[in-house]
This record gives sequence, structure tokens and C-alpha cells, in this order.
Amino acid sequence: MIPFQLGKSEEQVTYLSSQLTETDAKDIKQVLRKYLDLFAWTAADMSRIDPNFHCHRLSVCRDAKPIAQKKRKMGGDRAQAVKEETAKLLQAGFIREIKYSTWLANVVMVKKANGKWWTCTDYTDLNKACPKDAYPLPHIDTLVDGAAGHQRLSFLDAYSGYNQIPMYPPNEGKTAFITDSANFCYKVMSFGLRNAGATYQRLMDKIFQRQIGTCMEIYVDDMVIKSASASSHLKDLIVVFDEVRRYHMRLNPAKCTFGVAGGKFLGFMLSKRGIEANSDKCQAIVNMRSPRNVKEVQRLAGRIASLARFLPCMAEKSRPIMTLLKKARNFQWTEECEASFQKLQSNTRSTAFARKTQPSIKHDHIHFCIIQSYQRGPSARTN
Repeated sequence: MIPFQLGKSEEQVTYLSSQLTETDAKDIKQVLRKYLDLFAWTAADMSRIDPNFHCHRLSVCRDAKPIAQKKRKMGGDRAQAVKEETAKLLQAGFIREIKYSTWLANVVMVKKANGKWWTCTDYTDLNKACPKDAYPLPHIDTLVDGAAGHQRLSFLDAYSGYNQIPMYPPNEGKTAFITDSANFCYKVMSFGLRNAGATYQRLMDKIFQRQIGTCMEIYVDDMVIKSASASSHLKDLIVVFDEVRRYHMRLNPAKCTFGVAGGKFLGFMLSKRGIEANSDKCQAIVNMRSPRNVKEVQRLAGRIASLARFLPCMAEKSRPIMTLLKKARNFQWTEECEASFQKLQSNTRSTAFARKTQPSIKHDHIHFCIIQSYQRGPSARTN
């Protein structure tokens, strides 16, 4: 990847493939400059989806009693992080102060890998009162198969995508949260709300209904533009950008890549040859020690499921290991389990590539067997 200065300052860049010809790179840069208004560098550059077109509604059960959580103690750097984040949200227009609310949630602080704090809201009580939105998400296998085998790809990322969707005004008060200075509620859709993913997917399906399946694939906030040639890719970029502009979306240039021959999409590596195994996921299995308890078998099962299309007959080959999930109280790693595990690691080392194909019955069966065995375990959580 090579950085391309799209904005006024040197820091305002997006990324282009380093393998583009000089002419192709020039053409893509010209398109990006034409649609410069679609990119946001800060929250101040964001627009917002028209609430009459799409907004997030909370379908709280009529018999649900509002719950106001008691304020939890928070001090030191956590309290300072909440104060700073609240100020940013206010400045961006994402939240407003609320004087009275029957629903009230605490802020939860999670430390990120870089040592900084990530601020989220504990909507456990509110989410329990909201029935699940049954809006269907696309099948990942179908999207990956549809995006693979193309000459040119561009990966898009919305700038603070969830926050571009406004809350339904009468529901804003239900998102109220506690801080030391005041209580606030969200004017935009917040992370942590139960049906936020379904609301976002519904928006994408509405905006890009003519492009999905033809020149574009989308799974919630993962977007890829796919084209059979360099010339058609320019046309596809323009078509997609026109829709982005029409509905007042904003993209995050720092997380977009344009004109690449391949890249990661929904955990799979796409290329013009087809679908390649994610080397990180392969290495995770190769580097694993022999599982010593059910939790480690569950972790292994999740990793196998993510690589199922690259590991033929893996449901049968891993059966001795998966059987342990049915016997959680009597865990015993046998020689048969160890042999199966060693074979799995050996097969994973040689796994690299799968051609672009439609999902077959056999492939679906592999997924079904692995996931069914996995779900019978005492926990459905994986890493």
C-alpha cells in the first residue's frame, strides 16, 4: 500500500495499491479528488443519514419496567477518560444532556491493546427489554464467494458508521448514561445496543440495493467493491460514490484501500485466483498446544470452523476431538485425540488456497458438523 494525500494536510491520507500502473493510479486519484466531500477526517466532517430515510428505533416491550442502574464508583484515569470521551461526543453532536430519564446505564471502561481506554455503555437491562430484530444478515460464504476472483478490489470503511445513523427522537432518552458531571443520552445510534447491527445492515441494503451482488458485497460495516477490470473498477467506484453522496454517508479514508488485487474480507483472503486461507488463522492452529480442557477445545473448534472450506472432510477427521465437547465433565485427551490434532496441524500447514466456487452441500455439511458439535459444549464463547 502507498499513502495518497487526499486532504489538505499531510496526515489526511488514504491508501492505494502499490501495484497499480501510473495511469491506473492517476485515474483512481482523479476519482477520489472528485468525491473528496465523502471523506471525513474528524467527527466535525461527518454528515448524518436523514432520519426520515432511516433511523434506529428501540422496540421496548410494553410490559418492560424501566431500570435505572445505580452509579458505580470510578476513579483515576478511568474517570478522566470518561470525561474526555464525553466532551468529544458532545462536541461531535452525538449526545445531549438529559435532565430526567427512567432508563439509566453506567459507562464501562475497557483497556485497549495500546493502553488507551475504550468507553462503552452497559445497556444490559435495556437490551433485555428489546426483542431481537429478525432482519437477516447475509451469508458470509455467499459474500466471500461473490467477492473472490475479481481483477480489482477496493475496501471501504464508514467513518464512525453506527454514529451516522440517528436515533428515533422519542427513543433517545432510553439510551441515557451516567457520568460524574451529568446524565446524557445519544442522538445517534450507539455501540452496544442490541439491534444496532441489524439496523446498519438494513441501511446498507437500502442504500446499495442496486450494487450489492453486482459490483459490491456488504456485511454490516465491511464493504468491498469488486470489478473484473481496471476500467470497470473506475465506473464501479463512481456508481458507489454517487450513492454514498446521495444518502449523506461519510467514509474513513485512513481505513479505505483502493485498486488492490486482493485483501482480507470477513476473515478470508480474497484474490483474483479465488479465496486464500487467512495465514494468521492457519498459524493460530499450528501454534496451538494440545488442548487441556474443554475451553481450549472450544477455541480450537472455532478456528477449525473458520477454515472449514480449506480443510476437506475435517468434520470426520476432528470427530475424536469434538466428541470431548459432549463430555465436558469427563475430559480426557486420548492418543486418538492427539493423533487427530497432529493431523489437523499438518493439514493446516499445507493449507493455502481454495478456488472460487459456489458453496457445496458437502462444504455446508462440514460447517454444520463442526458448529453443531461446538455448540453442544457448555459455552458458546470463542477467542
